[in-house]
Amino acid sequence: MLTTLIILVIAAIFFVNGRIRSDIVALCSLVALLIFQILTPEEALSGFSSSVVIMMIGLFVVGGAVFQTGLAKMISSRILKFAGTSETKLFLLVILVTSAIGAFVSNTGTVALMLPIVVSLAASARMSQSRLLMPLAFASSMGGMMTLIGTPPNLVIDEVLTSAGYDSLSFFSFLPVGLVCVAVGILVLMPLSKLFLSKKGNKDNQHTGKSLQQLVSEYGLSTNLFRLQVKDDSGLLEKTVVELDIRRKYGLNILEVRRGDLSKHRFLKTITQKLAEPGTTLQSGDILYVTGEFQKVKQLSDDYSLTLLDGHATEETKGGDNSLDFYDIGIAEILLMPTSNLINRTVKEIGFRDKFNVNVLGIRRKKEYLLHDLGNEQAHNGDVLLVQGAWADIARLSKEENDWVVLGQPLDEAAKVTLDYKAPVAAAIMLAMVVMMVFDFIPVAPVTAVMIAALLMVLTGCFRNVEAAYKTINWESVVLIAAMLPMSQALEKTGTSAYISNVLVEGLGAYGPFALMAGIYFTTSLLTMFISNTATAVLLAPIALQSAVQMDVSPVPFLFAVAVGASMCFASPFSTPPNALVMPAGQYTFVDYIKVGLPLQIVMGIVMIFVLPLLFPF
Repeated sequence: MLTTLIILVIAAIFFVNGRIRSDIVALCSLVALLIFQILTPEEALSGFSSSVVIMMIGLFVVGGAVFQTGLAKMISSRILKFAGTSETKLFLLVILVTSAIGAFVSNTGTVALMLPIVVSLAASARMSQSRLLMPLAFASSMGGMMTLIGTPPNLVIDEVLTSAGYDSLSFFSFLPVGLVCVAVGILVLMPLSKLFLSKKGNKDNQHTGKSLQQLVSEYGLSTNLFRLQVKDDSGLLEKTVVELDIRRKYGLNILEVRRGDLSKHRFLKTITQKLAEPGTTLQSGDILYVTGEFQKVKQLSDDYSLTLLDGHATEETKGGDNSLDFYDIGIAEILLMPTSNLINRTVKEIGFRDKFNVNVLGIRRKKEYLLHDLGNEQAHNGDVLLVQGAWADIARLSKEENDWVVLGQPLDEAAKVTLDYKAPVAAAIMLAMVVMMVFDFIPVAPVTAVMIAALLMVLTGCFRNVEAAYKTINWESVVLIAAMLPMSQALEKTGTSAYISNVLVEGLGAYGPFALMAGIYFTTSLLTMFISNTATAVLLAPIALQSAVQMDVSPVPFLFAVAVGASMCFASPFSTPPNALVMPAGQYTFVDYIKVGLPLQIVMGIVMIFVLPLLFPF
């Protein structure tokens, strides 16, 4: 018992210190349990096969697909438009929308998604973004209490409950608790945020580069962009781009050829972007993205019986404004160096297309933008060239830095491009996953439902590739939980859990289950200020269970006290990832979290001590 306690205390010290990554600390404590033969290898490695860990991995993939397809951003942006410029409406909608998303997606991912949207909305409403960002972080944690999958501590207490032979918690067992958390959060945060956060200034975000849409707007690409669709009887059918010689005949540039795949099924449909290479053979249904003067585009359309698409949106949405999408093909700016060998050579002579497989769409020369007849244009010192090509080819450009410098971080911008046409697919898969988890008559275990959903997200193309799906998994969190789960087993095996629960029961049990549950709640809440909420839940859940068993009362309210106490920690910027994420953007100090977060944390704890026994009787 003493050895286990020493390992636990040392691990807690390193968790608090933060100099060593939490997953490494967890692995070290696991190895220590093996070295001192407290656990067998099978017991020590059991966490890596736990359904909680597998479910977490699947949820990371599902959540990543929701972001990658733009589904979450699409929904939240539309809902938040209802706020207009009213500060109160905007505050309420930020809390409610964030809570709703946080119920199904990790709180870290929810904040990462909502942060730029909220900053933009605050600027539009001319209010301080700092008033919204801390409530945003807190709301993501409160929303996580609404469902079984909302936050890892919920999964942890369910695992402890079922391992002890009790019935598993349902998907929405947490919903009443989550709703109370959100209600308390709104009532407390509304006055506190106005009092302590509204007067803080906002620094302008400094960007080293421009976004893709900023480049499109700056160079006026959308105003000169037209879409032409090849029909079955078109004169372009089965001809190559080089045979048509459109640039010489009409003075037009074909930027790309957009083509849907052969599948008629919405779930499998994919949009393929191709640069208009000389050997590209045009097929029926192809959509040509052309830049140039409208009269020339109209003449080309008439000569070859093409359909001039009006108000070109993407292939999946009919109607809208002229737009360029960047699924496979992107754009970037390159600045010519004063010592460049390209100076005084024409764009045609430089041969960007032949050497790097990219097009030059425009040249920015001081305050002038050149967009037409670029092939014969000579490059000048200080010119900025707007180039277009496959993202891999743009990445190659950044490695050739003798003649130019790639401005900004185009590959980072590429990572932000969402596969919007896959949003309905992601929505359907996520809805199916929730249905399988909610309804008991469907004979599918929750972990199975998550695994099915994660695989479908990959197989239906909601990610660019499998590597993108793997990148959405936070392996540090996965390893942390997998390595810490056996710690609870060690605490039970050595009698440590029983000893700590005896101390709690003897100290507080005489005052009744209310006092004992309050002790467990505030112990969890205090510990979470120094180590991660997941690690805290893993350590205290078996102690809470043992304490309830000794008092011969239901363990459910005690375990809920652990889950809520671990998740509702607001008094420190480092207690949860969302709190840390909004700190720089909101220009918060540690004292701001004390002023706003600590009162909320205390009020939440007091409310929960009285509410939990009402929802889940002893």
